[in-house]
Amino acid sequence: MAKQRFPMGMGGMGNANNMIKQAQKMQQEMLKAQEELEQTDFEATAGGGAVCVKMSGKKELTEITIAPEACDPDDIEMLQDLIITAVNDVIKKVDDANAAKMSKLTGGLNIPGLF
Repeated sequence: MAKQRFPMGMGGMGNANNMIKQAQKMQQEMLKAQEELEQTDFEATAGGGAVCVKMSGKKELTEITIAPEACDPDDIEMLQDLIITAVNDVIKKVDDANAAKMSKLTGGLNIPGLF
């Protein structure tokens, strides 16, 4: 009867070390990408530019600009809707940029908890 060889010989340990090094490199690249995103500003408008919102990559609202013609005292609901629309749009832009950047680093793998 022939002896069976187990794949986890010395070569297996080298592969494990390579995988650990690759994971550490990916983690460093992801941290760098996250820092870059946090330094990026995003902007969205609604109502043809009547409302403009700016947000940092940290999802901190940094500016809201409202055109005077958007301030109709008889139609406050429209202004509220425009603000909500613009804020939701800028949040989606931040999320999309984050997902795109992380997808490049993970090779398209969806790794739960990363983003």
